[in-house]
Amino acid sequence: MVRIIQGKDKKQLSTILKKRATQRIDIEERVKDILQQVREQGDPFLEEMTRKFDCPNFQLSQMKVSEKEITSSLSEVPKNDLSIIRQAIKNIWKFHEKQRQHSWIVTDEEGITLGQMVSPVESVGLYVPGGQGGETPLISTLIMNAVPAKIAGVKRLVVVTPPTIHGTTNPYILACASLLGINEIYRIGSAWAIAALAFGTQSIPKVDMVVGPGNVYVTTAKKLLLGEIGIDMIAGPSEITIIGDGEANPRWIAADMLSQAEHDQLACSILITPHEELIHKTQEELSIQLEQLPKKEIAHKSLKDWGMFVVTNNIDECFEIANEIAPEHLELHLKDPMAYLDRVKNAGCVFLGAYTPEALGDYFAGPNHVLPTSSTARFSSGLSVETFYKKTNFLWAKRSYTIENASKVARLARLEGLEAHARSAEMRRE
Repeated sequence: MVRIIQGKDKKQLSTILKKRATQRIDIEERVKDILQQVREQGDPFLEEMTRKFDCPNFQLSQMKVSEKEITSSLSEVPKNDLSIIRQAIKNIWKFHEKQRQHSWIVTDEEGITLGQMVSPVESVGLYVPGGQGGETPLISTLIMNAVPAKIAGVKRLVVVTPPTIHGTTNPYILACASLLGINEIYRIGSAWAIAALAFGTQSIPKVDMVVGPGNVYVTTAKKLLLGEIGIDMIAGPSEITIIGDGEANPRWIAADMLSQAEHDQLACSILITPHEELIHKTQEELSIQLEQLPKKEIAHKSLKDWGMFVVTNNIDECFEIANEIAPEHLELHLKDPMAYLDRVKNAGCVFLGAYTPEALGDYFAGPNHVLPTSSTARFSSGLSVETFYKKTNFLWAKRSYTIENASKVARLARLEGLEAHARSAEMRRE
């Protein structure tokens, strides 16, 4: 079911990963048309598309969720579930609280004051996918996107999520929004929701930034609108890479590989190890556990098309390959995982030890689960409080500082052929 490749065959590994990352051009053309229709028509087009794809009898009056619905949803969710959600929010808030940044200012003895203002983006749209027509509410997505934005100080947070076939919203999403203090929610989804947030419509005021995962239409819309709005990242399908030693538990590794494979047919699960016996045992476990999954067809295709076992000569080679893959999630099933942490150069998030499954980070422990995919961890980071900050530099110079340095500024300007710049500085000496 899962291909086995040799670690030395890096070309084969690279070819598979590049093929997986390829986007369909026809999707981009269709999304461009959707964006244009939203820009030109606004609400009527949102109503048309929502009726076509989500709720056949949808009316514009159903689009905005009332504050009463949001508040009353708390009584529709079992108390035990609300308690778990509160605990998850608390854990995730505590982790992200450490990421706060502050403005700073310094004064140089030579007579210039320099600094940087750190301020939040004014308004942010949070996209929450529908989750099988609302039957599987993606609570974690809402929490992971909202918490760092609130810590950064974003004033206006807007949630968009597709309606159910009945034109409603799962009470778990509404209850979670209530616990997060969010009261602006619209029942729209896909690329037209992203466009509505970017351009604004008759009913939806536009925002400055949009964050949150989605299908290929959502991702393509964010990509095309970058510049019109800010975005978090261009995220691809989920992926996990696991490094295992001779003592690793094949049953747990198989479970963790399947935790990604069930996401999407394009999800990628990789085990890298110098121990071929671990590969054979993990393969056996995958076959057993796969049959027990509700989404076994999706997981099977994911493993068949994109799953890999990579055989290496030693653990050092495992890390070389993992750094080339630059995975979204990297698990270290090693006897002393902390001793290897500094070997990791490229990864969205690292899960240390056999008792730290990726699912722990997805939902509860604290770190954000919105992470770079498709090898972009080579140069980018996961969602954080910093994502929602703008940084504005400032300076104030004394007369003596400018007079003393005007000729130096002018010389640099003239080297670049910018005479007006040079004269602007020199005038201060008159």
